[in-house]
Order: sequence, then C-alpha cells, then structure tokens
Amino acid sequence: MTEEGPQTTGRRRPKRSRRLVISGALALTLAAGGGAAAYKYGLFSDIGDPVSFGKVQESAAAAEEIRPGVIMPTGPKADFVRTYRLPDGTQIGRTTLTGAKSGFTGDVWVWVPKQYDDPKYAKSAFPVLISLPGGRGYPTNYWGTGPGLGLQKAVSDGAKAGTSLPFILIMPVHNADTKHHFDASDIPGEPKMGTWMAEDIPDFTRANFRTFASRDGWAFMGSSAGGFGAFKHVLKYPDRFKAAIASGVDIVPDSPLWKGNTQAMDENNPEKLAEKLIKEGGPDVYVNFQIGTKETGREKAEKFMKEYGKGPVHTTLQVIQDGEHNGKSYVRGMREGALEWISKVMLAPTPDPGVR
Repeated sequence: MTEEGPQTTGRRRPKRSRRLVISGALALTLAAGGGAAAYKYGLFSDIGDPVSFGKVQESAAAAEEIRPGVIMPTGPKADFVRTYRLPDGTQIGRTTLTGAKSGFTGDVWVWVPKQYDDPKYAKSAFPVLISLPGGRGYPTNYWGTGPGLGLQKAVSDGAKAGTSLPFILIMPVHNADTKHHFDASDIPGEPKMGTWMAEDIPDFTRANFRTFASRDGWAFMGSSAGGFGAFKHVLKYPDRFKAAIASGVDIVPDSPLWKGNTQAMDENNPEKLAEKLIKEGGPDVYVNFQIGTKETGREKAEKFMKEYGKGPVHTTLQVIQDGEHNGKSYVRGMREGALEWISKVMLAPTPDPGVR
C-alpha cells in the first residue's frame, strides 16, 4: 500500500543560513504588521537551532531516588535540531542516528509532552509510542516533519482530557531508500530495517529519555506500510513491546526484495507470528486496527482478527466514518478511541506528590 546524513550517531547537521530574500508581496505584508506571516516564513523563527529535552532529569538523577522500573537516560546524548515549535511550547526535534546494531544511518524525529519537563514528573518514566509513516518513509517521517497531521496535538489534548497518556513520540524513517519498501524487516542482503526499528530505535530512546524498563511502557503506531511494521514488531517481540495501533494496514509481507525467500518472510509474517504466540501461550499483546470506511482492507483486518485474535493476541477494530487512506483520517480515529484504548494497557507516568 502507498500513502501520501552524517555517519556519526546523533551528530547535528550544519545549520542552514537564514538569509532570505524578501519578495515584494511579503515585504508589504511585513510593513502592514504581518508578524504571524513573518514567523511563518521563517524570518524570526528558531527552526534549525539546537534543542534539548528533559531539563528536569538531571536534578532527578542527582537526587538518587530513582523509582523501581524507571530507567534514566543512559547516554550518549544525541544532538537535536528544532524542526517545529508547537503553540503549546512543545517542540519537535530531529537528529541523525547510525544504529550500532543495524549499521543503518537515518533521521529520527522526537516530541515529548509538556508533562515531561514538569518537575512533578522528574523522577518518572514516560510511555513511548514509536510512530511509523506510510509510503516510502524515507528520507522523512511525515509524523515528525511538522504538526500538520495533528498527532502531537491529539496526544496533548488526550492527556489534558484524561483520555490519553502523555506519550513520548519517536518518529524514525522506516525504509532505507526511496525506491523500495523493506517490510520493516531484515531482508537477506538488504539494510537491516527490522533491527533498526526493534533494537536501535529503543536503544536510542533509552539513551535520551526517561523510559520504563517494562515492555508495558513501549508501543508502536503506524499507517499503511508503517502499520504493518507496527503490529509485526509487537507480535515478533512481545517481550519488548506490548501494543500497537495499526492503520490502513498490510497483513503479510509483500516487498519484492524477499525474492521468494519464504523462510525469511515467514519469520516476519504477522499471521505466522500470531500463530506461534498463541501456541506458546503469551505474553499478551494488544493490536488496534484502524480502517476508514472510504478505503479498502477492512475484510483483511477482520479475517486476521477472526483467525488470530484469541488467547494472548487481543485485537480490536476502530472504524473511521468517512475515513480515507491517509494520516489525517487515522489521527481522527486515534482521537475517537484508539488513543484511549492503547492508554488503558500501557504504564502511565507517576507524579511526585511532594512536588507542586
């Protein structure tokens, strides 16, 4: 399905020049007091500047009162540049990561909720939602390049309303080039995109953020090809990840790069993985399929649910009325129920009662 760097880990790319030739029309806008337009066009923005996350975690670490089950950032600390600042003050940052285990180099975008830098939560871990895009998924991840699809605001609004946990969003590229799709897998002879997603990205997250030691603090979400990666990883590594929101999703691997290697395909086939997990009796995993009424694929998701949604494999379906095969529809589905659903099976951050 389709839907619309440097080699050193975490090293920041050189900042682009901010010199800008102002067109006559824009100059007139500025002369008329168009401050909003000036920010929009980047004249006074801080996009591209260094940005850091977790201003409170150093003090928490110094207190030496780390709670059981909480992992403080292990380092090495990555260098992030700001790609967007949201109206609520939260920020999206980008870094370039070379995975120690996969050897693959790609960009990763991150966003943390306001609660993350609240002193009340300085000693608390936060749940992680690894968010994968559809389409090529390279060299950008459309969940992270800006807030236009509304994912960050959906999490913020849900946390404020008490219907969603304040997730950390980790948004990596999920393909290795613009010509192929890799089924979020280690296809023999190809870049190890399965290792990148299941090992390097969690290691990167633990290096930079306060996370839970338990799998109950780790989940995926994704759309289209990214949805396949999301629920495949939960089924393949149930000891590491607990839940997934899989939208407009493929059910079986279909990359031409497999070249008929059925053994390797079976090792990354959600149907085979679910069958194995059921036979082994767990651990329990949770998959929320999202399908819009204006797209195809519902029958495939329902067939999977009927055949494999039993025992430790818990499945549910979020039907998005008038929803299409795109990110905006899937974020609407998350607002309408999927975020609340996944929040009920994940660990929540715990505020310190002694801090106001």
